Amino acid sequence: MKFPKLTVGPDTTRMLGLGHPWVIADRYTRSWPKGIKSGDLAGLESEDGRFLGTAMIDPQDRVVARLIDREEVRINSDWLGQRLQVAIDLRSCHLDLDETDAYRIVNAEGDSLPGLVVDRYGDYLLVQTYSECWLPHLPTVVGCLKQQFNPKGVWHKPRPRQTRNLKTSREDRDYGKLLLGHSPPQPMQVAERDLRFWVDLKSGLHTGLFLDQRENRDLFRRHCAGKKVLNLFSYTGAFSVTAAVGGAGQVVSVDASTRYMEWSRENFSLNRINPKRHRFEVGDCLAVMEQLAVEKEKFDVVFIDPPSFSSTKKGKFSTRKGTSAIIAASLGLLRPGGLLFASSNHQKTSAADYLKELRRGALQAGTELRIIHQTSQGADFPFPVTFPEGSYLKFMVSGKPDRHFLAKSTPPKKK
Repeated sequence: MKFPKLTVGPDTTRMLGLGHPWVIADRYTRSWPKGIKSGDLAGLESEDGRFLGTAMIDPQDRVVARLIDREEVRINSDWLGQRLQVAIDLRSCHLDLDETDAYRIVNAEGDSLPGLVVDRYGDYLLVQTYSECWLPHLPTVVGCLKQQFNPKGVWHKPRPRQTRNLKTSREDRDYGKLLLGHSPPQPMQVAERDLRFWVDLKSGLHTGLFLDQRENRDLFRRHCAGKKVLNLFSYTGAFSVTAAVGGAGQVVSVDASTRYMEWSRENFSLNRINPKRHRFEVGDCLAVMEQLAVEKEKFDVVFIDPPSFSSTKKGKFSTRKGTSAIIAASLGLLRPGGLLFASSNHQKTSAADYLKELRRGALQAGTELRIIHQTSQGADFPFPVTFPEGSYLKFMVSGKPDRHFLAKSTPPKKK
């Protein structure tokens, strides 16, 4: 049975020709037949009838179609199994995961499976669908995953188009459903080299551990020995634990969530670190920083990784509006010669734009700031060079120069 052919406009034809896999809804897509359902396959054609490739259709989404192949294909176990094997081979060839059992297996567009994400957490797999077009094909996805990994269980979380309300109303409740095997335990333990973390695959949108930061945690750890560390928007404390295991003298973790702060303490104990030797502050990060400034506290290392959007009783925070203020306040707490680690996963903010926020924050604080490291997500989160949206994580390490040290280090002028 042949699938339908759908015409796209010249702008979409050009973007598909440049390798971008998305078709954004426009006046051309609005003329497509009304009977097409999410998950249907269609052949995309230019206005002059040139075949562009096979796409999965999601008629209600802004991304109305996602190109899955330049040829005419069907989503079956053979086609999907080949794509999955390529993703597995990429990671086995270029990643050292022998001591890590929490990592990404399929990264959507980065593994030529747009809208589909698969993560491994120990003996369980978490499938996330960023488009309803994958829902009819989940049995095929699960069959291929079972053949490749034989997991104890596969849990599915559909990513809603509007995540903000879900994150605030359902973060503590089970979300998603079991597709295969046994339901994941709550919580469960995973290994990241010599670190251990508690994760929860079932509650809310997130699991408690951001896998894309694994390599950045390694970098962070190398700068924490003997230092006093401040972790803002600390979530479940993965970076706080990393700092403590790395030899930090004291770690101060700040987050607005009492639940996450308790989770952080449990992660400390899991790694045989006495949480009583460190500090945990529940509250709005800006308010806590103001209090720390009043108390004239200073830190050797400050880490900030705010969510794209968050709400507290005192107000709302958005990375698109509040980042420079956070940077400025952080620099006021940072000792001369100290390091600021700043991270953002906001997809619509480019690395260049994020550097502008760092610059604005430094100017507001009246201090110098020098970038010494600039990284992105880990290697198990690949992205095509034709899909810039795939490079979403900005991770900047910057130094606040110690003027006294610089003055001592300046070589004498020649006579």
